[in-house]
Amino acid sequence: MSLKVGAHVSIAGGVDNAVANQVEVGGNCGQIFTHSPQVWQDPDIGDEEAERFREGTERDLEGPWVIHTSYLVNLCTPKEGLREKSLDSMQKEVDAADKLGIPYVNVHLGAHTGAGVEGGLDNAASVIDDLDVPDGVTILIESDAGAGTKLGGEFEHLAGVIDRTETDIDVCVDTAHAFAAGYDLSTPEAVDQTIGEFDDVVGLEHLEYVHLNDSKHECGTNKDEHAHIGEGHIGEAGMERFLNHPDLADVPLALETPTEDGKSFAWNIDRVRELRRD
Repeated sequence: MSLKVGAHVSIAGGVDNAVANQVEVGGNCGQIFTHSPQVWQDPDIGDEEAERFREGTERDLEGPWVIHTSYLVNLCTPKEGLREKSLDSMQKEVDAADKLGIPYVNVHLGAHTGAGVEGGLDNAASVIDDLDVPDGVTILIESDAGAGTKLGGEFEHLAGVIDRTETDIDVCVDTAHAFAAGYDLSTPEAVDQTIGEFDDVVGLEHLEYVHLNDSKHECGTNKDEHAHIGEGHIGEAGMERFLNHPDLADVPLALETPTEDGKSFAWNIDRVRELRRD
């Protein structure tokens, strides 16, 4: 049960540079954007660049990469124009994952913006089922902090999309998001209860990746702001139990922690290794 932990690293200068960037911070798996997440943009990855990425990953890393989709993607939207843009963007991301040998593409469900929870979940499943997902690539829907009409803040939302879609999809849980949405992770007992609830509602067999982040805000505030591992409101006791929970031992972890107070990804990855007992 080797610890698979890494960070969300830059692909500046070419996606193949992500491998060295990951190694530099001490990670052995991790996450990337294929382009700026703030705009509608297609991945631009050359064949040789992709080959260098695949070779470097096999040589230097242990765990899997995950691609995080654009923040503009909204699977739950009732607006046809936005739905089509989201579908097109998602298709290009799963195709990029296939080209890079990346097994996972992570996506937020988005906001239903008036369609209602059930309508939004129906919309999300419809977009996913309209994708041509390559063999070897799995879409992960990410848990959300739950503000406004955004879906994914409740485990029932994640289960609802899994139940609706004909596509085999799985889940990425963000610890800061889950905490902000009201799932307590601040004590060993709370961690056990939350993981048990996730298993009851969604099923641990669907948990394929974790975004490991502490939270700058208290449980249930719906405020999404990440903190250094063990130094936020989840805290050291909660993080330690999460990292050593027997049902999570093999789940890869990608950190999206801040760079501030003289601490960066390398510090946080070291902290994870300190808290993990193998």
